[in-house]
Amino acid sequence: MAAATPALRIEGLQKGFASPEGGRVPVVDLPELTLEREAALAVEGESGSGKTTLLHLIAGILPADAGRIEIGGHLMTGLGEAARDRLRARTLGYLFQTFNLLAGLTAYENVLLGMTFRPRAGLAPREAARRALERVGLWDRRHHRPEQLSVGQQQRVAIARALAGQPLLVLADEPTSNLDAARGAQCMDLLEEFCAETRSALLVVTHDPAVATRFARRLVLRAPEPEPAPPGRG
Repeated sequence: MAAATPALRIEGLQKGFASPEGGRVPVVDLPELTLEREAALAVEGESGSGKTTLLHLIAGILPADAGRIEIGGHLMTGLGEAARDRLRARTLGYLFQTFNLLAGLTAYENVLLGMTFRPRAGLAPREAARRALERVGLWDRRHHRPEQLSVGQQQRVAIARALAGQPLLVLADEPTSNLDAARGAQCMDLLEEFCAETRSALLVVTHDPAVATRFARRLVLRAPEPEPAPPGRG
């Protein structure tokens, strides 16, 4: 029997930005990474090591300068913006550091909106949104808007939105940074359990050792050396 296609495969990934001095500041330089389906990985690194940029590249929010990213065997790199959006909607759940809940929508509407952009065969959006909110223990708060919820409850709504569509891969950017230690541990328990139930692979970016040590597999990113400015500038 052929092996299942990995949830994520990266080869020769590079991303940088121009510096005011005329050189290029490399942000991500990742030769290879494979994450199997239903597997989990913590990505660590100091500020400026490219952790969030890596997530944005995987999700197709940013285009890569070079290299290859495959999500479930589908090529993300090289696609136009609209095609990247469609692939992201079909395959990924994204848990943002600042939650990115829409203030004018209720908890249920925020999760349902995520389902609208993440269609999946055989999955009814309203039913999936209801089940996700029940799973995170917030169905009784479904009519509350974000400002009517605690920070921990907002995080749980964000988890429900990311996982309601049963994505192939969940990307989580510093998921505990806005929580105290106890609520952070509860958040990670919920995130890992929910991913196991939906059979989603999980990639978590974190600077928190308490989060990183939960993972059997860890990747440490280090900021690449800046490239010198061209001669004659200064």
